[in-house]
Amino acid sequence: MFEQRGQNRQNTAQIPAKTSVSATPQECAVTAVTAGVNAAHPDQVLSETLTREGDILSIANNQYDLSKYEEVSIIGGGNAAGRITQYLTTIVDDHLTGGIVITDDPVDADPVNVVTGTHPLPSRSNITAAEQMRSYACDCGVNTLSLVVITGGGSALLSAPAENIDKSALRRVTQELIQCGAPIDRINAVRKHISTIKGGQLARALTPAQTVGLIFSDVTSGNPSVVASGPLSPDSTTYADALMTLREYDVNTPESVRMHLQRGANGDIDETPSELSSSTFDSPTTIVLADGMTALDAAANACSNLGYEPLILSSSIRGEAREAAKTHVAIAEEVQRNKTPIDPPAAILAGGETTVTVTGDGVGGPNQEFALAAALELPSNTALCAIDTDGFDGPTDAAGATVTTATVNDNEASAARAALKANDAYSFLDDNAALMLSTEGATGTNVNDLRVLTILTEDT
Repeated sequence: MFEQRGQNRQNTAQIPAKTSVSATPQECAVTAVTAGVNAAHPDQVLSETLTREGDILSIANNQYDLSKYEEVSIIGGGNAAGRITQYLTTIVDDHLTGGIVITDDPVDADPVNVVTGTHPLPSRSNITAAEQMRSYACDCGVNTLSLVVITGGGSALLSAPAENIDKSALRRVTQELIQCGAPIDRINAVRKHISTIKGGQLARALTPAQTVGLIFSDVTSGNPSVVASGPLSPDSTTYADALMTLREYDVNTPESVRMHLQRGANGDIDETPSELSSSTFDSPTTIVLADGMTALDAAANACSNLGYEPLILSSSIRGEAREAAKTHVAIAEEVQRNKTPIDPPAAILAGGETTVTVTGDGVGGPNQEFALAAALELPSNTALCAIDTDGFDGPTDAAGATVTTATVNDNEASAARAALKANDAYSFLDDNAALMLSTEGATGTNVNDLRVLTILTEDT
């Protein structure tokens, strides 16, 4: 599934004779992330959580009698929405009446209309399809079962701007938000208040249909209200919160966006649905089918099978990517030096969503910055693979990178630091054959970032 581009000078490593491992640190790290992504693929997840016997559809611990509904539809959006929809059509089958789903990884899923959109920035195709999906939702009646597929990437793909916000303004403010370094919950406070879908507004549009949200979570909190900016979940944020985010992170805000948010803060526009909007949330059931731990558990098992003792550090790592990398390197040093928190051979695994505050004009993504920052300080006999599980790290064709101490030699340290300063990790890693690419392009899933740091003893 993943391969490194170019002839990699790091591949000369051999399995040390003194250890009981059956793979080099680099081989183990790549094998582990591959296992993690495969475990979080919709085909694997849904085969374990979704069944049908006669007219009874079982999803996790929830059952639905399909014969009771006049219509059964599938709507939603996100990186993995197409693959989930394709699987659902084979199970719901003869009861399925239609729907519309937006994804950047399109598949055939008749009778559902799967529309190709763009990510991470919204496009006209996203907006047109999202508005059509909302209209479809509004037409769903009390005798409709609506299966709503929500995955990471949905914030961009489900982009239906609020009234008086033009399409170009929505795209500009989205780009500014991505680059400002704000945590995802602050970014989503803005997204929810410039949309007609996010922040529980899709749930409001679907009322009174029976709504079931099927979620592949890509957020550190595990909170469904954060995934794709929470189209089915109550919104605890306000227009005032959105304005505060724009001010605190000095976001260059288009006038139509600023005016809309100010009108909302002044009470001239209704707030997004909150917990107090009881009728809106009487019907929706949200089920998280996969998240970062799905991938981490499988990756940890792969490490163990190769002779590396796994330790899942956290599924919720956040903050600046390059700073988080230093902490991971420090843990690797501790493992080698003091055999704590575990003995080598070891594998430190982590997920979450780190951020990059963009100040330069280079190309890269959070996992590439994480990997390059780590490569500058990695101790000997270690390797790190850091990827975005959807197959694309930032606005690049790379999923992330795999690095060792050989990635940045002493003569290249200054160039590596300059690349980090310019936010140009992609170019440096590409020149040093460290970029990881998904052989399939989009992986079909998105459960956020996945990092595996493998460690042998210093004197191996």
